[in-house]
Amino acid sequence: MRSKLLNKRISPALTSALAMSLLVACTPDQNSSSPQQATAEQLQAPTQASTGRGAPFPATLENYDGYPEEQFVGSVTPWYWEVGTTASGGDVPEGILALERDLFTSNDFYVDKDLWMDPRYYRCNSPIALDSINGDYSSGPSAIDNNDPATAAWGNCERDYPRAAIISPYTFSTAQEHYEALLAESGWQTLHTKTSLPDWNGRYSRNLDLAFARGRRGEISANLTTEYFEPPQWVVGWANQMPTILSLLTAEYQQRYVQQMYHKANTNSAQFSLMFCRPEGLLRWWSGPGGPRPLDITVVPGRVQFMGGTDNALRQIQIGREFIIDDDMQNVVPRLGQDVRQWMGESIGFWDGNTLITWTSNIQGWFTHSSWEYSSQLQVIEIWSERQDAEGNFLGLEHESIFYDPQAFLEPVRDMRFFSRLGDYADFPPINHSHCNQTIFHDEDGRAAQVSPGTTIDYTVRDLYDRPWAQIWEEYFEEGMSRPQEDDSLGGFR
Repeated sequence: MRSKLLNKRISPALTSALAMSLLVACTPDQNSSSPQQATAEQLQAPTQASTGRGAPFPATLENYDGYPEEQFVGSVTPWYWEVGTTASGGDVPEGILALERDLFTSNDFYVDKDLWMDPRYYRCNSPIALDSINGDYSSGPSAIDNNDPATAAWGNCERDYPRAAIISPYTFSTAQEHYEALLAESGWQTLHTKTSLPDWNGRYSRNLDLAFARGRRGEISANLTTEYFEPPQWVVGWANQMPTILSLLTAEYQQRYVQQMYHKANTNSAQFSLMFCRPEGLLRWWSGPGGPRPLDITVVPGRVQFMGGTDNALRQIQIGREFIIDDDMQNVVPRLGQDVRQWMGESIGFWDGNTLITWTSNIQGWFTHSSWEYSSQLQVIEIWSERQDAEGNFLGLEHESIFYDPQAFLEPVRDMRFFSRLGDYADFPPINHSHCNQTIFHDEDGRAAQVSPGTTIDYTVRDLYDRPWAQIWEEYFEEGMSRPQEDDSLGGFR
């Protein structure tokens, strides 16, 4: 039986606030036979509001059941096996006035800066659609004909997930402020013993993966009950127009993001980290293909361990520890050891009853599929809360994440998702550690090419901490472009 520490009723504000925000979001049509409405009416009303967790969404969400076929923005959406093309082969959707030049026809995206905030510049494709439009994903078709970017398909110009639902609803400017406020709000951390710890041990699945599986089977709806709902996973890149994500970023990181999408969709020079056996970085934990799938959670006194995700993603939360904070040193972030950035960062945390609150810092800047680049100033606050059904049965864990990155973001942003508990460790095969054996290298044209064993090639060792993907793009594909001079020294991560 799951412990209830000191008979404290565990009903986090996050659970009830999310549930209430989704009551409006997910109410089915009157003619629907879905059980969602009945389930929703049984959910509890919000408890006392928190200053730093569980805030309801400021925008009304549309119907979302895990497989939102009416919400996909791009012309193609990999993993879901969804095609949403509104025009292809160089044609333009009815009622849309195309730009004279766009991401697919431009020979210099730098001079197009005045167009970057126009969805038509990307033919109304979402970030993940741009990332996959050349057919690089086995789970999604190409939307370009004969390798000619000018034929790129259009997405859905009328669709977009609102910026207001992405930015953090909290007033904190730093992760440190946020963490300390939650700690003070809790009345100090709960000191669990081995017997009082919540029984979270076992295997979990993202709701996103449930939707992926249904898409692969050709089903048009996930048919999840309201208890299992979560907001659209905007970090994955399917729910937004490009300008909406750009509006979250500083000018420097806007340029980096457009550069990334230009060379993925126009020059077709993929720079996925894993294909070159490079580290995947922390943000991959929130991405479509690399997020923890499955996820094994182990809870012991003094530590919570998350095992799951691409590239042997192992995250350990050090319970009750404190970061080293050097306020007088420029660009030094809170850390547990030496001032050396870690690919998955370092994490501390505390228990507030059966809710786990964590702070991750000392992260190495990087980028992942369809997502923006993040700097080495990135820090993340995460809140893990139990979700229960109306009868009090444990369903899984809500995961609220607030991202702070003063180099990349104009203001903090938030993501919320749900991990369903599948069962005990013994119910499933163990997670196998993967080992990357590089077989793909850059050819003489700067594009990725398979190299057979025994082949001798010229190989340039790139500086892993100086944006190696951008080094390739700028060397092979940007000759003659008008890259701003002041941005030439941006390389690397601050």
